[in-house]
Amino acid sequence: MGQTEQRAEGAGPFTTRLTWHPPGGGTAVWESRLARRRGVLAVRPVGAAATRHTRADVVSLARLGRLNVIAAIAFIVGGALFAAGAAVAQFGSGDATECASIYFAGGLFFNTGGYVSLLQVVNAPRHVAGGEGRLVTRRWRWWSYEPTRVDWLSSFVLFAGTLVFAVNLLDSFLQGLTLHQVNRLIWTPDVIGCVLFLVSGHLAFVEICHGRPCVHPRDLGWWIVAVNQFGSLLFMVSALAAYTRPATGSLVNSDIANWGTLTGALCFSLAGLLQLGEHP
Repeated sequence: MGQTEQRAEGAGPFTTRLTWHPPGGGTAVWESRLARRRGVLAVRPVGAAATRHTRADVVSLARLGRLNVIAAIAFIVGGALFAAGAAVAQFGSGDATECASIYFAGGLFFNTGGYVSLLQVVNAPRHVAGGEGRLVTRRWRWWSYEPTRVDWLSSFVLFAGTLVFAVNLLDSFLQGLTLHQVNRLIWTPDVIGCVLFLVSGHLAFVEICHGRPCVHPRDLGWWIVAVNQFGSLLFMVSALAAYTRPATGSLVNSDIANWGTLTGALCFSLAGLLQLGEHP
């Protein structure tokens, strides 16, 4: 006897939660983020009042734990370095090259966090269609192409955003640029990276809220997504304020640009700290 699917939830082509009846009876519930971050799947046997969680095997749990710690620490350190760079720029305690160097170091940690977040999705335990309600571990992979999975798409867009920021950070070392070149080579990648971060955050909300607006103050995962998205919004405000006006050669507002970067970066560090608690 095969499984009987009860309900699929999500948004558009994305499925973020599946509820079905395993062959042995009862109800099984797979949630994308819960399985990916915690390595668990909820199962309620027939007649049981409480729901138990079927965990992935030891290999998956160890793998998820390592990746989670690496990604969390990368965002903590990356955010701290970005905040330090913004503080140096705001309070004038260093020159432009020093600020660019601090930002670039932070960008490398953001690159690491973005890629490891993608690895978490690529190597997450998967639920078995038609199974008894369990998660299985696949072989290790360094890459996959799964654009119909909202968790993969969110992580991929986040990683792409960190790479675009790397272009912005590298170009900031260039000397003797005209105002047009500054806006084209430094400001434009900055804005594109911020847009990609915001898109990634929106997709993360789609995943955790199953396609509907939601507020879950008791859900650690929701807080991580919300704090990251607020940080991305502050980054966007900072980027818009950092546009160099051709008529005057000055930024739209340097104070907003620096404080937006500093507070946004601290949001990513805070989200990284929270992520340490969202382990298998």
